[in-house]
Amino acid sequence: MGAADADTAATLRSAVAPANLSLISALLACAVAQFLKPFTTWLKDKKWDSRKMVSSGGMPSSHSATVTALATSIGLEEGVGAASFSIAVVLACVVMYDATGIRLHAGRQAEVRSGFMMTGWS
Repeated sequence: MGAADADTAATLRSAVAPANLSLISALLACAVAQFLKPFTTWLKDKKWDSRKMVSSGGMPSSHSATVTALATSIGLEEGVGAASFSIAVVLACVVMYDATGIRLHAGRQAEVRSGFMMTGWS
């Protein structure tokens, strides 16, 4: 294979290969997590709700899947010593910590609301 063939192959490979693997990985992880939500709801509640596919909340967490895929992809592409990997890991930790807190408080609010429903507003 000559130099011209190698250049042509490299050009073709860059034209066919995705330009930003980290972004594609993150978006794909988000899409897969959203796609799985109706199935996990069905397994848990024995009720099919296809609206879960486009709603926020529930498991699996699309936010956590997105930032985890982003950090993993950056780590694999650029190495764990890269500044961009550090930023992605910190972002992932903040998002997952925040999601955990929101789920905890949403659960507590649901308990309080169901208590009001049982006892009334008196």
